[in-house]
Amino acid sequence: MANRSKHTQRWDVGASSELADGGRLVADLDGLTVGVFRLEGALYAWESACPHIEGPVCQGLMVPAVREVLDERGAIRGSAFDETDMRICCPWHGMEFSIKTGKHPADPRLALRKIEVSESGGRILVEV
Repeated sequence: MANRSKHTQRWDVGASSELADGGRLVADLDGLTVGVFRLEGALYAWESACPHIEGPVCQGLMVPAVREVLDERGAIRGSAFDETDMRICCPWHGMEFSIKTGKHPADPRLALRKIEVSESGGRILVEV
């Protein structure tokens, strides 16, 4: 694990042009693995450690949320993908987390550690 002192360090993790919308990059920062995602033009960054047993969550599948489709009486008529709510799934045991919030959809107490992320001069920067 990286040194987690109270002092933050800024890391350049790549060129902005290398991270397309809907894409991700994963960077090792002196032993701390961070995943950076671009969705709808915004950047989101998370420590790649699943709260279950610290699996490499940011390297898992990116999938849209699945929503139930209801008829006018509220009966379930099927399901549909919700591309506005993308998730990452831990490759070790399948736990899902919202890329936008870092939270598990069924239990928001389970969440990924947020990493501050920004862009400057055509570069993506994270602070840890």
